Amino acid sequence: MTPAPPRGMALPGNRWDLLDGRWPDEAPSVSVIVAHYRQPEQLALTLGALRLQDHPADRLQVIVADDGSPEPPVVPDGVELVRHDDRGFRLAAVRNLGAAAARGDVLVFLDADTAPEPSFVRELTRLPALAPDCVSVGRRRHAALAGVSAERLAADAARRALPEPTWLADEYRRSENLLHADDRSYRHVIGAVIACSRVMFDAAGGFDETFTTYGGEDWEWTYRAWLRGALLAHVPAAVAWHDGPDAAGRDEGAVARRNAETIRLSDLIPVSGSAGRGIRPAHADIEVVPPPGASAGQRFLAVDSTLAALDASAVRAATRLEPNGPDAGVAFDRVRLVVELLRPIRVAAESDVLTSAVARLERERLGGITLTSPTGQPLVRVVSARARARAERWQRSDLFPAASVSTTDIGIVDDEPDLAAYLGGWG
Repeated sequence: MTPAPPRGMALPGNRWDLLDGRWPDEAPSVSVIVAHYRQPEQLALTLGALRLQDHPADRLQVIVADDGSPEPPVVPDGVELVRHDDRGFRLAAVRNLGAAAARGDVLVFLDADTAPEPSFVRELTRLPALAPDCVSVGRRRHAALAGVSAERLAADAARRALPEPTWLADEYRRSENLLHADDRSYRHVIGAVIACSRVMFDAAGGFDETFTTYGGEDWEWTYRAWLRGALLAHVPAAVAWHDGPDAAGRDEGAVARRNAETIRLSDLIPVSGSAGRGIRPAHADIEVVPPPGASAGQRFLAVDSTLAALDASAVRAATRLEPNGPDAGVAFDRVRLVVELLRPIRVAAESDVLTSAVARLERERLGGITLTSPTGQPLVRVVSARARARAERWQRSDLFPAASVSTTDIGIVDDEPDLAAYLGGWG
């Protein structure tokens, strides 16, 4: 039985701007999950700032998720505490622990050293409350917060403000606060100040608990959410203050830590700009689906000529052709594009028809593009996994535009091909 679509609005593409000026009819139920480890003073400030939110208190659940501090944190009445044992740095796991205890329709993730201004929850949760596909990221500012009170947070922190990361501010400006997000925009979502619906959190799956060092778990989660149809939005009005400078400027080991994070993500996010240039990740970026009803020879020719044509554009194109074939062991859980071969075909050698189709799909933010013969016969369909996931969730096919292109570079194979001649280059 097909599940009913979620409550809320289905938006096309990444068009969260269609909700400009709109607010929920009633305040959403929100669960704020505050990740903590041995930060009693910072936690007290953050919880004090949450107590002063202008979001209705009876619609706000606050959960402190403690990563095994030697001394359990002290939390005031009305704040819930969940803990697990100290087995090293487990930010991803403790966020999941907090999410498991959450009752709200919208989840907000904060860190204990990041104190929110009074309108933070209301501003950050507006989009996920209206359209559950939305993942919103607030503005994390930096200041020395020692001695700052929750009642005077905004004014006192502003006087002690430290530089914000220029690369992040520049990208928010260039992308119009992520309105023009693409497959690489996951890196502009900061885990200490994000909100999403329970619907999207469950669709993406929780944070990857194999992350046991600082950094990267928020980007990896955001990329999976993107593939599952998320819209990304930066909400500059949702301000939270981080106690101290950005991680990149803290010490000389920052570059080495960043390199370790980059190496880890190069395998988990197999898209150009993240994956290695020569070292191929274990996860497929593009899946090629063999043509139905084809003979073994026709299937080999169709898949092989397609993969050859995609090589220039695909970080990792793969197919489930044979259980023990060259792509055995490749994971398909992070596929970004699906190339469906609709009939037995052969893609002309050195043709750019498929790379052009992929480039156009990305450039125009299409949900799919179909390549046809000059007589109009469908040959190949390139589909965005993100668009497909959202179409399945909402049971609608109109949330992303589609296109069709005629080509002479893909031939229909009606007979059994001579694979030796094809591979040898003489036929």
